Amino acid sequence: MSNDYTTPAETRIGHVHLKVSDLDRALGFYRDLLGFELTTMYGENAAFLSAGGYHHHIGLNTWHSKGGSPAPKSSPGLYHTAILYPTRKDLAEALQRLIDHEYPINGASDHGVSEAIYLDDPDGNGVELYRDRPREEWEFDENGSVKMTTKPLNLDNLLQELNN
Repeated sequence: MSNDYTTPAETRIGHVHLKVSDLDRALGFYRDLLGFELTTMYGENAAFLSAGGYHHHIGLNTWHSKGGSPAPKSSPGLYHTAILYPTRKDLAEALQRLIDHEYPINGASDHGVSEAIYLDDPDGNGVELYRDRPREEWEFDENGSVKMTTKPLNLDNLLQELNN
């Protein structure tokens, strides 16, 4: 296989499609808690949601998983779905909604290039809510590689964005 091809810079990951055990419960999380808009139902066993009118950013279905158990954490599979918020204030608003609904958070990290909040959806699928720092704030090592860290994210400081 040749190494002379690189994916075009404009390429984006368009959507994630998740197997869930209970469609209504999953909609309660992605639509009602996180605020994604339902764009369409595909029968009684699938739903498609988006932000801003896109056809879908998140697909949910119970075609092969209705009533099933979460995938074991120690087996191969999706680690998490990362949802990128446009501003730090938007991320703070998402955090406040989680707090207001007493939804459990697994962790929160400052990665240098981004700030992230980690949680699981009702089916145990990992979810990262994050915002990128502007590229000019990123640090690079002497070889040009991005320096990423994993430091605790100060959630109180993040929530101060709601007062600005």
